[in-house]
Amino acid sequence: MLSCVGDVDIMHHLSDMLVIPEGYPPPTELPAEFHSRVEVGEIIDSEYPGYVYVVGSYLLIEDSHIGKYNAIQQRDRGYGVVRSDLFVGSTVHDIHGPAVTSRGTETELSLDEVACVRCLSWPSQAADWLTRHRNYDWPDSETVDHVVGNGCDVVQVAHPLCRQDDWMSKHQWRLSFSRAEIVLFNSLMPLQQIVYHMLRVFVKTERLTDIKITDSSGKKTTSIDHVSNYHFKTLTMWACELKQRSWWIDDMNVVSKLKCVELLYILADWLKSGICPHYFVNNCNLIYKTEYLEIIASRLMSITES
Repeated sequence: MLSCVGDVDIMHHLSDMLVIPEGYPPPTELPAEFHSRVEVGEIIDSEYPGYVYVVGSYLLIEDSHIGKYNAIQQRDRGYGVVRSDLFVGSTVHDIHGPAVTSRGTETELSLDEVACVRCLSWPSQAADWLTRHRNYDWPDSETVDHVVGNGCDVVQVAHPLCRQDDWMSKHQWRLSFSRAEIVLFNSLMPLQQIVYHMLRVFVKTERLTDIKITDSSGKKTTSIDHVSNYHFKTLTMWACELKQRSWWIDDMNVVSKLKCVELLYILADWLKSGICPHYFVNNCNLIYKTEYLEIIASRLMSITES
């Protein structure tokens, strides 16, 4: 089992910074892990669903006598940038997306650290997720309430199409639903969890996240990364919501392999159409590149068939 573990992922949330949806009043009470002085930024929707900007709006100062915070409105509403001091002392090997990859002294596994900022409220961009109709009662209302109660986070990374822009690459943030995903995956049936992990092993063994394409001359080889583990996580969550329970539990002796194959065909269809719908954010497409999609889909189909 350990051979299937590629790295360790850790998210740090800043204890002296917080974000709130645009127009929300600043909170007067905060969880115990926050400092006595907390900067508060408002998240403003960007041009791309799932991505936002953060504008400094308030400074919260705790009144220790009553255990509540007083808010001071900021005059200079600047756009926020995440500090890098969380990673001081790490031996940095690479930066990909919002993650800083380093190798610790006590383990051979690589460590991906992500600095995030908490949003204690559920974001407006994901408001439709709360109310959409679910034919098969997954997730159930109690789980939905749990997810919403955890809010979300923001991580500083720009949309892939904006990373060449000097200003947007530094100031754009992505909504992160890692807390919600942990709750949802813990609510799955064991069989559903097995299917998801089988998909992840399949991705790793077939190297679907790092497909290399050689041009017609046979000289130039390009590495492409259109498919990630997050696509398979998204695929699993949609399947759990849209497939009835009997789909998962019929023919228990072969169900895991059959379900994996069927889900891989769905992913291939997504790739062919160039659309992978975000599970939480309406109108957010997780596929942004169009080149090589047919090649990846064809390879996925051929591997799946075999």
